[in-house]
Amino acid sequence: MSRSNTKKIKLGNIFIGGDSKITVQSMTNTDTRDRAATIKQIKSLEKMGCDIVRCAVPDIEACTALKDITKSVNIPVVADIHFDYRLAIKSIENGVFALRINPGNIGSNDRVKEVAKAAQNSNIPIRIGVNSGSLNKDMLKKYGGVSSDALVESVLNHVKILENVNFDNIVISIKSSNVIQMVDSYRKISRICQYPLHLGVTEAGTGFTGTIKSSVGIGTLLMEGIGDTIRVSLTGDPIQEVKVGKEILKACGLRKQGIELISCPTCGRTEINIIKIAEEVERRLSHINKNIRVAVMGCVVNGPGEAREADIGIAGGKGEGLIFKNGNIIKKVREENLVEALMEEIQNM
Repeated sequence: MSRSNTKKIKLGNIFIGGDSKITVQSMTNTDTRDRAATIKQIKSLEKMGCDIVRCAVPDIEACTALKDITKSVNIPVVADIHFDYRLAIKSIENGVFALRINPGNIGSNDRVKEVAKAAQNSNIPIRIGVNSGSLNKDMLKKYGGVSSDALVESVLNHVKILENVNFDNIVISIKSSNVIQMVDSYRKISRICQYPLHLGVTEAGTGFTGTIKSSVGIGTLLMEGIGDTIRVSLTGDPIQEVKVGKEILKACGLRKQGIELISCPTCGRTEINIIKIAEEVERRLSHINKNIRVAVMGCVVNGPGEAREADIGIAGGKGEGLIFKNGNIIKKVREENLVEALMEEIQNM
C-alpha cells in the first residue's frame, strides 16, 4: 500500500505527514487546571506508547497550568482551544507544541492573524478540527444537513482563513460519528489538498462500540494510504485509546513495535480453559515492549501450526499444553502452570 503524499510538518521532536511514521494520539480527560493529575495521566499515556497528547484549555487557569505540564512530560502537548484567541496565544507562550482550533470561531480576521503570527514565530502547527457536530447553520442549510460534502467545504473554509494570512503549517481533521460519512469525507479531502490528515471517528462510543467503529473507519483509510496521525475516541480511560490505536496500526501492517498476540476462538475440541489463559497472557503482555508474536491456541488441530508461525506460543491438550519456540516444542506444562511458564520464556527472549 502506498501512502498519500502529504506535507511533512514538525511537532515538537516528531514529524507528521510525508514519509514519517503514523503517530498515535490521545486526549487527557483530567481537569487541565489540576497540574498533578494531568501530568500523571500524560506520563501513563507516554508509558503506553502515546506519541502526542491534547489538553482542553477552557480558561486562563488551564492555560497557565500548561507551563508546568509541558515541562514535566516527554511527548508534545497540543492545546485544544475554542472561541478565545487569547488562550491560543498564551498557550503558545506556555510551551505547547501545537494548537487545535477552528479559525472561524475565534473572531475577526485580525485575531486569526495574531494567532497565526504567534504560531509562525514559534514554528508550531495548527490543527483545524471540523466534525459533524460543529457545522454552522449556513452549511447545514446549504447541504440539507450533515454530509461529507458539507464537512469538506467547512474545513476548506477554515483552511482558507489561515492561508489568507500566509499560514500553511496546518494539519486537518474532518471527523464524523458516522463511520461511512467519516471515511467518505477523508477520501474527498485527501484528493484535493496535501495537508497531513489526523484520522478519527468522533464520539465513537464506549470501549466496545467505539473500538469497532474506530477500527473500521481508521483502518479502512489507512489501508488506502490515507492518514498521517490517528486518535481513537473512546468514552473512558484514554489509555485504552492508545492501546486500540496501536493495535489498528499493527493490524494494518504499519507498525511492528510491541507484542502481537494471536489466539484461537475455541471450539468443542478445546480441553483447557483457553479463554482464561488468553486473557491472562494478554494482561501480562501489556507491560512488555518486545517485537515478538505470541500464539495462544486451544487444541492440536490448528494450534501447533499457528504456534510455529509465532516466535513463541502454546498449544493446548487435555489439562496441559505444549510450549513452542521458533517452531520447536520446548516443553510440556500442566494447565495451571502454562501462563507462568510462557511468561518466563518470553522474559528470557
